[in-house]
Amino acid sequence: MKVLHLITTLDVGGAEMHLLSQVRGQSERGHEPSVVYLKGAGTLADDFRAAGARSVERAAGLGGLVALARAMRRADLVHTHLLKADALGAVVALLCGRRARLVASKHNDEQVLTRPLVSRVHGLIGRVPRRTIVLSDHVGRFFVEHGRLRPERITRIYYGLDPVPFERAAAERDAHRTRLRSELGTPDDAVVFLCVARFAPQKAHHVLVEGFARARARSAAPLELWLVGDDPFGDGRQRAEEAARRFEVTDGVRFLGIRRDVPHLMAASDVFTMTSLWEGLGLVFLEAMATGLPVLASGVSAVPEVVVDGETGRLVPPNDPAAWAAAAVDLAADPATRARYGTAGAARRRERFGLPRMIDETLEVYAAVADPARASAREDDRGANDRRASP
Repeated sequence: MKVLHLITTLDVGGAEMHLLSQVRGQSERGHEPSVVYLKGAGTLADDFRAAGARSVERAAGLGGLVALARAMRRADLVHTHLLKADALGAVVALLCGRRARLVASKHNDEQVLTRPLVSRVHGLIGRVPRRTIVLSDHVGRFFVEHGRLRPERITRIYYGLDPVPFERAAAERDAHRTRLRSELGTPDDAVVFLCVARFAPQKAHHVLVEGFARARARSAAPLELWLVGDDPFGDGRQRAEEAARRFEVTDGVRFLGIRRDVPHLMAASDVFTMTSLWEGLGLVFLEAMATGLPVLASGVSAVPEVVVDGETGRLVPPNDPAAWAAAAVDLAADPATRARYGTAGAARRRERFGLPRMIDETLEVYAAVADPARASAREDDRGANDRRASP
């Protein structure tokens, strides 16, 4: 099957990394994925080509739109990702007669949809795709309420993760811990909290920095905060750096930028953390869990579907630096609990968030859209088998 993926950007982010895994898995299963993106630097373009994408192009200007329409006509199925790409993809699919082969994915509970006008517009655009994939139950409920989607046209498919780089890093934890802490000048006995996230308002880095300052003032153990990521579309990093100066923790907060060694950084850390105000699922939580890290996060949106409070980590209210600090001090003082959370998180990742399952479930949606009669027959067969198996 020739699959055209349309996404807003190809810069580092959860949706983009999710799509990279999909492209790799679809290519390995004999399909022919290609990718078009709308804006940004295309940082991951070479990664997509290496993963098996037949082509990776940016659709810019009128010529880009014409090329996109041609690519849609050549594809057996079109799959859009993120709001801007969903909207443009729906319009172009209508114009070039590809509505019947259109699938959309919702990767986040997009807060702009809480505005009544935007919600109404999305309700119209959202009717165009034959099927909408959501990455969590929370996101599904959000898009029914605020995006005005019909629940019967929604399929929930949890993110899946290729755990190999993270499990390999965990197996070599001592070596990565020694090397990276030496390179960064971090003491061996420091408890390191790691955040990997874009410096976007959604991630609320200012809450994290203030919480870190409060925790550092109370903790008996030395603490450090490593911040990985950047803000290609705004001044989020600069504002976080200003917060570190304002709370006088510049010597304990390290801004590491965009890194290609995230698994190694996770292995060298003690706790993974994010203070998101909302979160569709959080692929990076799965990466941390695969590395055996406990998680300290805001208990918002779909995060409780991934992180179990008191079992694989700690969840605190959003926008509450005092609550974050209290949990951080507890975790810093209790290595046994950190180890227990990390072990439980790794097991939960294996049980519920496997990569082959995600790819196979997505391809099942494609098959249902491409051949509704055949998909309906398969569903009837499943129902008959279920009835025969019933007592």
